[in-house]
Amino acid sequence: MSTDKKNEILKKIEALEKQMGRADFWNDKETAQIVIKEFNQLKDELEGVGKYDKGNAVVTILSGAGGDDSEDFSRILYNMYLKFSQNKNWETFLIHSNENDHGGYRNITFEIVGNGAYGKLKNESGVHRLVRISPFNAQQKRHTSFSMVEVIPKLEKAGEINIPEEDLKIEFAKSSGPGGQNVNKRETAVRVVHIPTNIAVHVESERSQAQNRERAIAMIEAKLIKKQEEDRLKQEKGMQISATTENEWGSQIRSYVLHPYKQVKDHRTGVEIRDVDKVLEDGEIDEFVEAEKGL
Repeated sequence: MSTDKKNEILKKIEALEKQMGRADFWNDKETAQIVIKEFNQLKDELEGVGKYDKGNAVVTILSGAGGDDSEDFSRILYNMYLKFSQNKNWETFLIHSNENDHGGYRNITFEIVGNGAYGKLKNESGVHRLVRISPFNAQQKRHTSFSMVEVIPKLEKAGEINIPEEDLKIEFAKSSGPGGQNVNKRETAVRVVHIPTNIAVHVESERSQAQNRERAIAMIEAKLIKKQEEDRLKQEKGMQISATTENEWGSQIRSYVLHPYKQVKDHRTGVEIRDVDKVLEDGEIDEFVEAEKGL
């Protein structure tokens, strides 16, 4: 954070403290609560805590090219994040999955419910790389797989930002998830595309079409909010904003190597862990997550 920005926040905090110290502050409870909320948000910003960091996270894992191997890697990553969440006593809820015949995932989206889940996991966004002997190759050849992880904040409801209705394409389909377990398999699943950016989400976790629609739009908003924040950070650091997404398939953030040696290495922070099973099977990624906070 720049010195000017820090001083600006400190001035706002000082002004709010004076306002909160007035004898008539609680005369208007509604206004008082708004002031306290703004005060807390500014304090968090000063400490490097983002607006949504204390809330829940929505994680999507998308398999790269490579068929069964990459889709199996997405399954491995999904299980890693589930275990990490269990270690924290957090809950997880499936939103949508596209599973193959071998138990792997072409893509999967799930919510992690826990205090500070988004703040802890937001820097897990990026391309992850796995190097191993392919279990799907009869010649026992070494194979490199890629999966992209995207972590966005869970917005409680749609309407956080204003999106013109004509910018959204909304499609309905028969749900394969919990929302579609009824006899008639009603069209409860919802796919929403933000036309200007081509950002798309698929939701089938809720019981009604209206609930899935609202949740899908809220996820679109969260994706746009995250993109705006990433663009702002790039500008602050003087980086040129690429026309493509930051998470290009050729620039992985972390490698999980199972052959010819065993090691997990984060390419941004330099953190290395030799015990691969501890990371992938036990979900012990705290060392990576803590190091990422300085990114």
